[in-house]
Amino acid sequence: MLPELTGFALAGAAAYAADLGLFLWLRGPVGLGPLTAKALSFVAGCTVAYLGNAIGTYRRRAAPATAVRRARQYAVFFAVNLAGAVVQLLTLALSHYGLGLTSPRADAVSGAGIGMVLATCLRFWGTRTLVFRTARRTARHRARRCAKE
Repeated sequence: MLPELTGFALAGAAAYAADLGLFLWLRGPVGLGPLTAKALSFVAGCTVAYLGNAIGTYRRRAAPATAVRRARQYAVFFAVNLAGAVVQLLTLALSHYGLGLTSPRADAVSGAGIGMVLATCLRFWGTRTLVFRTARRTARHRARRCAKE
């Protein structure tokens, strides 16, 4: 499990750097609005994380992927990452609006601290179990689906 966690963390760090770097560039020299810049940088960060995990961390875990399978994997990966972003926002909203902890420090702790930890746990679980399933799990899923048809 340690090599998997390490690979996931390295892919996440590269994704974070891509997200932050692109966001700052799009907001600064390019002059895009904050939401447009963040949406574009989020997609770029997701793509970097997906590639890092597909080519690195989980490259031996699943059967060889076709272009269609890669597209499905990326769609599920993106959804898992979007769910992680929602967890971070909900953690911040609960702390700020629900608990009344409105200082910048409280926002940083709840959104970038606690929210990030919870979102990372969700992303790790989702990436491991939903995106890069083992070949055995994939075969079992296919067998169940065929039995239903």
